[in-house]
Amino acid sequence: MATDTAQLLRAAVHQSPLTSKQGVLERLFTFYFDAFVYNQIWEDPEVDLAALELTPDSRILTISSGGCNVLNYLVHAPAHITAVDLNRYHLALLRLKLAAVRYLPDHEAFFRMFGAANDLRNVKAYDTYLSTHLDDATRAFWEGLTMFGKRRIHFFADNLYDHARNGFYLRFLEKLAHMMGIYPDRLVTLTDPSERAQVFDATIGRYFDNWLVRSLSKLPFIVFGLGIPPRQYEAMRRETPENILAMYRKRVRRFVCDFPIEENYFAWQALARRYDLENRRAIPEYLKAEHFDVLRANVSRVTTEVTSLTAHLRAQPAGAYDRFVFLDSQDWMKDDEITALWREVVRVAPPGSRVIFRTAPETSPVENALPPDLRARVRYEREQSAELFTRDRFAIYGGFHLYVVN
Repeated sequence: MATDTAQLLRAAVHQSPLTSKQGVLERLFTFYFDAFVYNQIWEDPEVDLAALELTPDSRILTISSGGCNVLNYLVHAPAHITAVDLNRYHLALLRLKLAAVRYLPDHEAFFRMFGAANDLRNVKAYDTYLSTHLDDATRAFWEGLTMFGKRRIHFFADNLYDHARNGFYLRFLEKLAHMMGIYPDRLVTLTDPSERAQVFDATIGRYFDNWLVRSLSKLPFIVFGLGIPPRQYEAMRRETPENILAMYRKRVRRFVCDFPIEENYFAWQALARRYDLENRRAIPEYLKAEHFDVLRANVSRVTTEVTSLTAHLRAQPAGAYDRFVFLDSQDWMKDDEITALWREVVRVAPPGSRVIFRTAPETSPVENALPPDLRARVRYEREQSAELFTRDRFAIYGGFHLYVVN
């Protein structure tokens, strides 16, 4: 299984010769990404669900990442969800969540494990209720030892959201901020938008002006911690060749200041690496008590597989799926790979099927990648995509895109 992930990542990312600068960066990224990267997902499910328009007959194919949105979709009881990922560690997290929905005694135990994720009782709950229900690979991951000699399941006794490479990266950014006398976590307590904007400009705004941050922003590998491969970084840089840091500042400011902080759990995670445990408003839908019974009743509708989207679709019959969630995966792909993916989509998907994805740049790669005959098979809902993008609470992406199969 370990070889599978390494091979899949090489196939997805290695597009330049090893002797080139880009080739070296691509190989550094695959080494970095062949690990537990995401402890949660960063795509806003409210926007996804508005675009997907799920029905009880919907069959969804999605990339797993941290697995949160699989469960957020499951709250709406579609017919089936298949979650695929190149990274087996992300599926280990999703499979643990699915087992927890099935076998933990109640919602409070479930919330303690994935909402708080910072309680020694979670380790005992794993040993008592979950371990024996996991497949061998998933159990081996969570019971494997870290460099400190503890089982990985102890992440849930030591704030899961401080762990994984994404968590380490956010901690690194926080340490840089503390060196400048800036404390980002204080922003989550400021519910007045104008006050929060003023404090942002006076603190995080100053962060972006620091000489060290300016220097680091010029290094392509510095964004590996966000899961951004070299090809995606280059696409962002092409849109803002003069000053990519200005783009970062603009997007982070919108993310922190333009949405109600008391509901924006993405901001809580980015600024404080936790959810709102007191009021339980800034938490994902799947963690809310009123949805737990629906999750438990429908958890058998989810299947998982370590593979790529295109490889999975090639093995499926016509009509297998009518909803597709690609996250930002096409930013990783060359035009011929995007074309191969969409040929499988239009082969499998019945008319009216809906495809959503995000991009780090503002533009959709589908517009230029697909040959005319294939492009004519799908309709870009440009205006709805733009409107939904304005509602995306994690505003770090450059664009949200919805296509409908003709």
